[in-house]
Amino acid sequence: MRFANLFARSLLAFSTIAIAAHAAHAAAAELPPTVRAALKRAGIPQDAVGIEVRQVGSAKPLLTHNAEAAFSPASTMKLVTTQAALELLGPTYTWKTQAFAAGNMSGDSLQGDLVFKGSGDPKLVTENFWLFLRQIRDAGVRDIRGNVVLDRSAFERTAYDPAKFDGDPSKPYNAAPDALLLNFQSFRFQFNPGALGGVPQVSIDPPVEDYDIVPPVWAKGECGDWQGRLGPNVGETNARFTGSYAVSCGIKSWYLVPYQMSPNQYFSLVFRKMWHDLGGRFSGKVVEGGVPPDAKLVATWESPVLAETIRDMNKYSNNLMARHLLLTLAGTQGEGAATPARAARGADVVKSWLASRNIDAPELVIENGSGLSRAERISPASMGKLLQEAWRSPFMPEFISSLPLVGYDGTMRRRLSDSDVAGYAHMKTGTLSDVKSIAGFLVSASGKTYEVVFFINHGNAGAGGPAEDALLQWLFTNG
Repeated sequence: MRFANLFARSLLAFSTIAIAAHAAHAAAAELPPTVRAALKRAGIPQDAVGIEVRQVGSAKPLLTHNAEAAFSPASTMKLVTTQAALELLGPTYTWKTQAFAAGNMSGDSLQGDLVFKGSGDPKLVTENFWLFLRQIRDAGVRDIRGNVVLDRSAFERTAYDPAKFDGDPSKPYNAAPDALLLNFQSFRFQFNPGALGGVPQVSIDPPVEDYDIVPPVWAKGECGDWQGRLGPNVGETNARFTGSYAVSCGIKSWYLVPYQMSPNQYFSLVFRKMWHDLGGRFSGKVVEGGVPPDAKLVATWESPVLAETIRDMNKYSNNLMARHLLLTLAGTQGEGAATPARAARGADVVKSWLASRNIDAPELVIENGSGLSRAERISPASMGKLLQEAWRSPFMPEFISSLPLVGYDGTMRRRLSDSDVAGYAHMKTGTLSDVKSIAGFLVSASGKTYEVVFFINHGNAGAGGPAEDALLQWLFTNG
């Protein structure tokens, strides 16, 4: 009888615990009313949403919803690549671009080739390239009697279709990775309507030689979709704008990739103009090749440190930088490190690093490390573990400072700018045609810090921003 009573009491206690645990799970899975309402207005079903909210250092989430399901994360995938790079490469890692003389010097004339060897610097923009050329001039080289040779062997060269992702090969985010990438392989065209009734003026940056620009015609009316009316055709020898430009637009700029132009042709146009402006001479060809064994090092350009690079990458969601970062991991880390670096090996490096941090993410798919992919997948729970690891890392300040500050900068500068959340959250954003995502950290009104992951995969995802903002506002107030 005593045993029966003891068993009954134990069963009651177990049932009570089970019910309490179920209630706690249900509460954790139930979305805040403001978030549910925002999703309903956007026409997004709750089963198309994955969320995890957890106080940093806590074993239990504050809010979880479909957290174990695999989602397309869009550009929040950059956080995985970022943290792996910070820990494996270190925040002071730099990329080096070298110039070699393959030939003898006679006074200030190089009787041979000038060879550029790249290592994947994702930020060899025009101002940095100009300073690099200045170093070469200061080393005594003025007249190049041979060719300019480009060594891109650090990254694997594969067939690449810039129109494959979304049919718009002129977008800068669709440019291909390149171990000797120059200025993101892009031109900035600036349009100025000029005098009323005249021909719009078009300038190009970086400036180039022997490259014609045919401007659009002048038009009246509202500015509206000014890019859609320009009709650009950026080719190998000229850029033609076959449409119109409204005077009401004022001065505007547009970044375009000359996808019909090879990387060698682009490098040639930019190099020749800069070299001549620096007082140099060159009339040879720009060709692809390697560094001869007997070539002598002339100058080395060192990129900004990794911590600075990831700030540009994450705050403004630069896909090409992220792809370079994954390839750099492939070419420098582990026993299999080798060049030319391949993205698939970079993915293996990241997964091995995650495993070393006891982050089990069987659903993880990494294609290029940037999120500009229809194949990449990760769950909110795995992304949450990554954020918890970043919080514990000695490089936590570098990681968090690379994320957009809500209401202030980057891709979050216009969101929640007039709310209590402004300045209290660092959130990486992600957007594809059917994906809307955020992931990062928020400090609530109570002073607690939370990691936040919110993925939306649905045809109406583009309207999901208010639901994400509602979650951040709810967490700030109630966290």
